[in-house]
Amino acid sequence: MASLTIAAAQSKSVPGDIRANLAHHLRFARAAAGQGVQLLVFPELSLISYELALALSNAMQADDVRLDPLRDLTASTGMTIVVGAPLLQNENELHIAALVLNPGGTVSTYCKVHVHESELGVFEPGPGGMDMKVEAVQVALAICADATFPSHAAKAAKRGAKLYAVGAMITESCYARKTALLEGYARQHGLAVLLANYSGFTGEGVSAGKSAIWSENGELVAASIGNEEALVLGRKRGGVWQGTVIPMDQT
Repeated sequence: MASLTIAAAQSKSVPGDIRANLAHHLRFARAAAGQGVQLLVFPELSLISYELALALSNAMQADDVRLDPLRDLTASTGMTIVVGAPLLQNENELHIAALVLNPGGTVSTYCKVHVHESELGVFEPGPGGMDMKVEAVQVALAICADATFPSHAAKAAKRGAKLYAVGAMITESCYARKTALLEGYARQHGLAVLLANYSGFTGEGVSAGKSAIWSENGELVAASIGNEEALVLGRKRGGVWQGTVIPMDQT
């Protein structure tokens, strides 16, 4: 993998308040830009919080003008930002999506493939999305339950991805099992892995936090020790990873 600086945004979200959450995303993004981050990933449905009952009434399009401040920041910094949102497609298909804000001003989408049973009453399974390039590094996206299917990560590696970036909402009861899978994917496929998990409470419970980054051999590069708001950073230079966690109350 080429030199790269990546970060997971372990952030809180206000239920259903897209404008407030966008302002909070901007705060994280500016802090990340100050650290030279080239890829910043937020949790699942980060623009509305993980609130299934609020998804349809807050559905977005990829070209939503409310994203303009984040788009402007990507253009001025060269950073790629991945945010979570409910995405309405074909007038009646609602997906759990990652919106990828690219430095060139475009917005691409990844739609969750493996929708959890509890989400099926609201969301349709999605088609996934194209991998992206960040500083010549091929990055595959996943949203929460996608990463519990070993075939999902295996296909990403087969396509040539070198980084597997996951936005999620994971509670304490599921954390050990799911992160063991992520560490295993890193070891098995030679993929660096990033997990962006929520801080604090959402409508579906309290997040475990503990956002993390693993190297291509499965070694832990950096991880939050709890669910406080933080940036979890990983820097790779000369083939060596270094990590740090920056509490957002210090930015």
